[in-house]
Amino acid sequence: MKLAIVILNADPSRGGAERYTVELAKAMACRGHQVTLLSGGARMSSVRETVEGKLTRVEVSANGPTRSAKYECFSRGVERWLAGHAHDLIHAMLPMRRCDIYHPHAGLAVDALRGKPVQTFFNPRRRLFARIERDLLGSPNPPVVLCLSDLVRREFVRSYPAFPQDRLRPLFNAVDLERFQPPSTRPMPPPAEALLVAQSFKLKGVATAIRALADAPEVTLTVVGRDRPGPYQSLARRLGVSDRVRFEGAQRDVRPFYQRASFLVLPTGRDSCSLVVLEALACGLPVISTRFNGACEIMSHGIHGEILDDPQDADALAAAMRRLCDPATAARMRDACVALRPELSEEKHLDTLASIYQAAAARGAH
Repeated sequence: MKLAIVILNADPSRGGAERYTVELAKAMACRGHQVTLLSGGARMSSVRETVEGKLTRVEVSANGPTRSAKYECFSRGVERWLAGHAHDLIHAMLPMRRCDIYHPHAGLAVDALRGKPVQTFFNPRRRLFARIERDLLGSPNPPVVLCLSDLVRREFVRSYPAFPQDRLRPLFNAVDLERFQPPSTRPMPPPAEALLVAQSFKLKGVATAIRALADAPEVTLTVVGRDRPGPYQSLARRLGVSDRVRFEGAQRDVRPFYQRASFLVLPTGRDSCSLVVLEALACGLPVISTRFNGACEIMSHGIHGEILDDPQDADALAAAMRRLCDPATAARMRDACVALRPELSEEKHLDTLASIYQAAAARGAH
């Protein structure tokens, strides 16, 4: 099958959808598909070397004076390229005017605008995303929409109640179990190390995690991600916990951090299905996150970690941290996380996606 996969950024160091898309392109090429990855200019040399002859990287111009103009340029450039090249299926990770599979990793574009008139006014690119998405999903022959979790599916039905239900397909995120493995030993001497991996510190609750340290003196916090640490370092100093908070910056490989941490914390206010949570679970690492994270749907509260009701409740997060500092509790949860690994399999994910591709192609592409 000839596949065109579309994303604006294809730099795996950015994590999330970007890393997923690069890995998906590699995996589908390794399965024998002819894959073209269309993006706006990120690096992909390692992928070309891995599956030479089966994966082609096409850089599409994304120039313009504003972010919305750059995206419009990229979108139109993708359309022109696709019009001149035959493909069986087009798999888009963000709103495009033409695709067979729509895979909104960060949630629906229209939902990002809901209840935010001021932010919407000052974010024309978001308005453009929402307009393209509405046109795409309201077309006479809409694409199959992949829902990363029940959370995403509920949001979708709320935003697009008339959308054909048979074109909504669940596709839970997955992990390369060969790469993300539990360590042979994980000693937990005090203080315990809480790990937080995020690219958006505000959305993923870094401030809440720092506030929780004040009531969890046996815990240190390691933050990995590319966001600006300055405001959060200031918060840690004001609370008197700066000696227990370490910012490591962006990392191309987060596995060493999973290997040495005691547990993962991610008090996120919104996450379709966090890959960070799934990678941590695959490494046998208990997780503390929130009910606003679709990845928590695969967890059981009190078994694989804890699921909080309020992302901003630092007291609840501190209490959960203290419970996971108990050696017996931590050992029981680590064993449960390891037992969960087969459910996180990348092969299972790819098999499901392959069946979705086949059904979409049989229905008739673009």
